[in-house]
Amino acid sequence: MQQQVINACIKNGARLAKAGEFTQRAFLNGKLDLAQAESVADLIASNTAASQRAALHTMQGGFSENLKVLRDRLITFSALIELELDFSQEDVEFADRKQFYELIEELTTSTNKLINSFSLGNVIKNGVSVAIVGKPNAGKSTLLNSLLNENRAIVSEIAGTTRDTIEEIINIDGILFRLIDTAGIRQHTADIIESEGVERSLAKIKNADLVLYLFDAADVIVEVADKKIELQQQDLKFLLVANKIDIIGEAEVKNKFSSIGEMIFISAKQHLHTEVLKERMVDAVLQGSLQTESTVVTNARHYHALKEVATSLTEIKNGLDNKQSGDLLALDIRRCLQYLGEITGEITHEDQLDYIFSKFCIGK
Repeated sequence: MQQQVINACIKNGARLAKAGEFTQRAFLNGKLDLAQAESVADLIASNTAASQRAALHTMQGGFSENLKVLRDRLITFSALIELELDFSQEDVEFADRKQFYELIEELTTSTNKLINSFSLGNVIKNGVSVAIVGKPNAGKSTLLNSLLNENRAIVSEIAGTTRDTIEEIINIDGILFRLIDTAGIRQHTADIIESEGVERSLAKIKNADLVLYLFDAADVIVEVADKKIELQQQDLKFLLVANKIDIIGEAEVKNKFSSIGEMIFISAKQHLHTEVLKERMVDAVLQGSLQTESTVVTNARHYHALKEVATSLTEIKNGLDNKQSGDLLALDIRRCLQYLGEITGEITHEDQLDYIFSKFCIGK
C-alpha cells in the first residue's frame, strides 16, 4: 500500500529525495551551517550515549560558536591590516601589533585545544580497541567471557586453546570497547597453527588503543616487571591485571606485587573486581573525565582543517616576529580565515558538498 502511494506521487511529478537532501536544503537556506549539517549524519549513526551527546552538542551550534568567535576576532584585525594596504603610501599602522600578537597566541591556544580533543572524539565516535594479552592459560578467554557476561570464548586448562583472535564489542559508560581475545604468547611452540595465532596477537597488540596484560597471580615478580618495561618501551597504553587472586588470596597477591606499581587485581572466573577493571578501562581512555558540555572534535574533515588553521596562525605569528609587511600578513590571515570558513561552510565547493551529503541516508 505504501509503495502504491509512492508510485502514485512519482507518477504525478514527485520524486524520491536524494541522500541528505533535507539537511542539504537546510544548509543552503541558512538554517544550519556545514558543521551542524554533518552532525545530523553523526547523530543518526551514533550508537552510544556519548556519541549522541557529542553530535547533539555540534548540531546545536556548540562547535560552530567556538569557530565563530575565532573567525570574528580574526576578521576584525584582518580588516585593519587590509586598511593599512589602502594607505601604504602613508606608512601608518591601524592594527596594534601588540594586541594582534596577543590575539594570535589566544587563537592558537583555542585551536590546539580543539585539535587535541580529536583523540577523545575518535574514542567517542569509533570506540576503543582493547587487546587482552598474556601467556597461555593466564585466563584471557575467561576474562573476555566475564566482561561480556556470556560464554563467547572456549575456555580450557590446556595451554594454547585460543588459536586465533576473537573480537567482541561491549558498551561501558557510553563508550564502545572492542575486546580482542588473543592467542597466548609464548616464544617457543612446535604447533604451526599456534605460531600463526601468536603472530596475529602481536599485530593486534601493536594496533590496539589499550592493552590489558593479564597474568596469573602465581607468576614470578620478575616476569611481570620485565613485561611492564617492554610495554612501556613500545609506548603502549596498558593496564596490568593480576588474575586468579581467588586461589592465592587478594591481600597476599597485592603484597607480592607491591614493588611493581599500579595494577588491578581480579578473578575472572569468580567475576571478582571485574567492575573495577571496567572503570579503569574507561579512565585509561578518557583520562578520568568526559565533559560533554565542552566541544569535542569527532569529524576528520574538521580536524584536518583545524590543523591547517594552526599552521596559518603559526605563520602569522612568525610574520609578526619578523616584522613582515602588511600585505604578507594579510595573505596568511586570508588563508587562516579560509580554513575556518570551510569547516562551517562559509567557504564551500560544490564537489565537497556532494561528497559530504552523499554519505547521509536517504532523505535526511
